[in-house]
Amino acid sequence: MVKLSYDLHIHSCLSPCGDDDMTPANIVGMAKVIGLDLIALTDHSSCKNCPAFAAAAKEYGMNILFGMELTTAEEVHVLCYFAALADAMAFDAYVYAQLPNIPNTPSFFGNQIIYDTDDQICGREEKLLISATAIPLDAVYDLVRQYHGVMAPAHINKSTTSLLGNLGFVPPDSRFSCVEVKNSADWPDLKATHPYLENCRMISSSDAHDLNSLREPLYFLEAEDASPEAVLRALSR
Repeated sequence: MVKLSYDLHIHSCLSPCGDDDMTPANIVGMAKVIGLDLIALTDHSSCKNCPAFAAAAKEYGMNILFGMELTTAEEVHVLCYFAALADAMAFDAYVYAQLPNIPNTPSFFGNQIIYDTDDQICGREEKLLISATAIPLDAVYDLVRQYHGVMAPAHINKSTTSLLGNLGFVPPDSRFSCVEVKNSADWPDLKATHPYLENCRMISSSDAHDLNSLREPLYFLEAEDASPEAVLRALSR
């Protein structure tokens, strides 16, 4: 077993709320500097910066997961993690088709910048990525599994865009086994209030939108080894 310090909720400059200097290479470089072992890129409803993220991770020798912060039809944010880039990009194509055709307004929402594997800007996403998709929450578990991934409802105790903030309860037919908590100190109370969570793995990450917000090595995940496949197994208990 290995013990990995992690930050599994990071936004690049592709997310309209992310700073323009949150390029995939800058994110990986900063994670390396602060001593993280494992990071995930989780832009809003898109994986289009994951190829550049993979290239930077290879250069820096960083362990990574490919990810997305999906917005469901109920406006609940769900983290979706993948071991393989091909699976992440196939999932991206599916989700993109479920986004409404609402154009981004960069002056209001922020830029949505795509980088190539040479760390150069290669495009800008025109659809507004923070829009709710047509994907209902109760479909996410099976959908993500089709692409060999793992889902984790994001910041479940946040007052907005979260499982408990938007729904107020954990649906009784839920099947997820991992959740992200905004403040890990709240975990005991959350489990006491929502017994379903007793059997879930809890993770806590930065939800960083700027380089200074990446989480220091405070939280650790034990896995069989540092491979993305082993990390996904650890997340899915």
